[in-house]
Amino acid sequence: MRLALDEAGLAFSEGEVPVGAVLVVNDSVLTKAHNARERLNDPAAHAEVIVLREGARLVKSWRLSNATLYVTKEPCVMCAGTMINARLGRLVYGCKDAKGGGVDSLYEILNDKRLNHRAEVKSGVLEKECALTLKRFFEERR
Repeated sequence: MRLALDEAGLAFSEGEVPVGAVLVVNDSVLTKAHNARERLNDPAAHAEVIVLREGARLVKSWRLSNATLYVTKEPCVMCAGTMINARLGRLVYGCKDAKGGGVDSLYEILNDKRLNHRAEVKSGVLEKECALTLKRFFEERR
Protein backbone atom coordinates (compact mmCIF):
# COMPACT_ATOMS: atom_id res chain seq x y z
CA MET A 1 0.00 0.00 0.00
CA ARG A 2 2.95 2.31 0.55
CA LEU A 3 3.82 1.98 -3.14
CA ALA A 4 0.22 2.82 -4.04
CA LEU A 5 0.45 5.91 -1.81
CA ASP A 6 3.63 6.91 -3.66
CA GLU A 7 1.68 6.65 -6.92
CA ALA A 8 -1.14 8.74 -5.41
CA GLY A 9 1.47 11.37 -4.57
CA LEU A 10 2.55 11.46 -8.21
CA ALA A 11 -1.06 11.93 -9.27
CA PHE A 12 -1.42 14.76 -6.74
CA SER A 13 1.65 16.54 -8.15
CA GLU A 14 0.22 16.23 -11.67
CA GLY A 15 -3.14 17.69 -10.69
CA GLU A 16 -4.90 14.33 -10.93
CA VAL A 17 -7.19 13.00 -8.21
CA PRO A 18 -4.60 11.25 -6.02
CA VAL A 19 -5.37 7.58 -6.38
CA GLY A 20 -2.58 5.06 -6.80
CA ALA A 21 -2.66 1.35 -7.58
CA VAL A 22 -0.17 -1.51 -7.53
CA LEU A 23 -0.74 -4.97 -9.02
CA VAL A 24 1.11 -7.84 -7.33
CA VAL A 25 1.53 -11.40 -8.58
CA ASN A 26 3.46 -14.06 -6.62
CA ASP A 27 4.61 -11.47 -4.06
CA SER A 28 6.22 -9.35 -6.79
CA VAL A 29 5.09 -5.98 -8.10
CA LEU A 30 3.93 -6.50 -11.66
CA THR A 31 2.93 -2.91 -12.43
CA LYS A 32 1.84 0.31 -10.75
CA ALA A 33 0.02 3.46 -11.86
CA HIS A 34 -1.95 6.48 -10.77
CA ASN A 35 -4.96 8.32 -12.10
CA ALA A 36 -4.32 9.90 -15.50
CA ARG A 37 -7.73 11.15 -16.65
CA GLU A 38 -6.63 14.77 -17.00
CA ARG A 39 -3.32 13.98 -18.69
CA LEU A 40 -4.81 11.49 -21.13
CA ASN A 41 -8.23 13.13 -21.52
CA ASP A 42 -9.64 9.67 -20.87
CA PRO A 43 -12.58 9.14 -18.52
CA ALA A 44 -11.51 5.51 -18.01
CA ALA A 45 -7.89 6.31 -17.04
CA HIS A 46 -8.36 5.37 -13.40
CA ALA A 47 -5.32 3.89 -11.66
CA GLU A 48 -7.04 0.53 -11.28
CA VAL A 49 -7.96 0.19 -14.94
CA ILE A 50 -4.48 1.20 -16.04
CA VAL A 51 -2.75 -1.44 -13.88
CA LEU A 52 -5.23 -4.17 -14.79
CA ARG A 53 -4.72 -3.51 -18.50
CA GLU A 54 -0.94 -3.43 -18.16
CA GLY A 55 -0.91 -6.46 -15.88
CA ALA A 56 -2.96 -8.50 -18.35
CA ARG A 57 -0.62 -7.46 -21.14
CA LEU A 58 2.44 -8.47 -19.11
CA VAL A 59 1.12 -11.90 -18.10
CA LYS A 60 -0.39 -12.40 -21.57
CA SER A 61 -3.80 -13.23 -20.16
CA TRP A 62 -6.86 -11.20 -19.28
CA ARG A 63 -7.41 -13.51 -16.31
CA LEU A 64 -5.71 -12.13 -13.20
CA SER A 65 -7.05 -14.61 -10.66
CA ASN A 66 -3.67 -14.97 -8.95
CA ALA A 67 -3.15 -11.20 -8.63
CA THR A 68 -3.70 -8.80 -5.75
CA LEU A 69 -4.56 -5.19 -6.48
CA TYR A 70 -3.63 -2.57 -3.89
CA VAL A 71 -5.39 0.77 -4.32
CA THR A 72 -5.55 3.81 -2.07
CA LYS A 73 -9.30 4.47 -2.42
CA GLU A 74 -12.31 2.21 -2.72
CA PRO A 75 -12.80 1.52 -6.44
CA CYS A 76 -15.74 2.96 -8.34
CA VAL A 77 -18.34 0.91 -10.18
CA MET A 78 -16.34 0.99 -13.45
CA CYS A 79 -13.17 -0.21 -11.77
CA ALA A 80 -14.97 -2.89 -9.75
CA GLY A 81 -16.59 -4.14 -12.96
CA THR A 82 -13.19 -4.29 -14.63
CA MET A 83 -11.92 -6.36 -11.68
CA ILE A 84 -14.80 -8.80 -12.13
CA ASN A 85 -14.05 -9.07 -15.85
CA ALA A 86 -10.35 -9.61 -15.11
CA ARG A 87 -11.23 -12.33 -12.57
CA LEU A 88 -9.08 -10.49 -10.00
CA GLY A 89 -8.16 -12.68 -7.06
CA ARG A 90 -7.88 -10.12 -4.30
CA LEU A 91 -8.41 -6.40 -3.72
CA VAL A 92 -6.81 -4.47 -0.86
CA TYR A 93 -7.79 -0.83 -0.52
CA GLY A 94 -7.21 2.08 1.83
CA CYS A 95 -10.15 4.40 2.44
CA LYS A 96 -13.81 4.10 1.57
CA ASP A 97 -15.54 6.29 -1.00
CA ALA A 98 -18.96 7.13 0.43
CA LYS A 99 -20.01 8.97 -2.74
CA GLY A 100 -18.84 6.54 -5.42
CA GLY A 101 -17.61 3.28 -3.91
CA GLY A 102 -18.44 0.18 -5.91
CA VAL A 103 -17.00 -2.37 -3.47
CA ASP A 104 -18.49 -1.63 -0.03
CA SER A 105 -19.95 1.86 0.29
CA LEU A 106 -22.66 2.12 -2.38
CA TYR A 107 -22.44 -1.26 -4.10
CA GLU A 108 -20.80 -4.61 -3.39
CA ILE A 109 -19.91 -5.57 -6.94
CA LEU A 110 -16.95 -7.80 -6.04
CA ASN A 111 -19.16 -9.95 -3.82
CA ASP A 112 -22.41 -9.90 -5.74
CA LYS A 113 -23.61 -13.51 -6.00
CA ARG A 114 -25.47 -12.71 -9.22
CA LEU A 115 -22.17 -12.20 -11.05
CA ASN A 116 -19.93 -14.97 -12.35
CA HIS A 117 -16.91 -14.02 -10.21
CA ARG A 118 -16.20 -12.77 -6.73
CA ALA A 119 -12.95 -11.43 -5.29
CA GLU A 120 -11.55 -11.39 -1.80
CA VAL A 121 -11.62 -7.84 -0.36
CA LYS A 122 -9.67 -6.26 2.48
CA SER A 123 -10.31 -2.62 3.31
CA GLY A 124 -8.89 -0.05 5.70
CA VAL A 125 -5.18 -0.63 5.01
CA LEU A 126 -3.36 2.66 5.77
CA GLU A 127 -6.82 4.17 5.72
CA LYS A 128 -5.92 7.44 7.45
CA GLU A 129 -2.97 8.16 5.16
CA CYS A 130 -5.02 7.38 2.06
CA ALA A 131 -7.94 9.55 3.18
CA LEU A 132 -5.65 12.43 4.17
CA THR A 133 -4.07 12.52 0.70
CA LEU A 134 -7.49 12.88 -0.91
CA LYS A 135 -8.64 15.41 1.66
CA ARG A 136 -5.57 17.59 1.12
CA PHE A 137 -6.03 17.46 -2.65
CA PHE A 138 -9.65 18.59 -2.57
CA GLU A 139 -9.01 21.26 0.09
CA GLU A 140 -6.37 22.79 -2.18
CA ARG A 141 -8.82 22.80 -5.10
CA ARG A 142 -11.45 24.80 -3.21
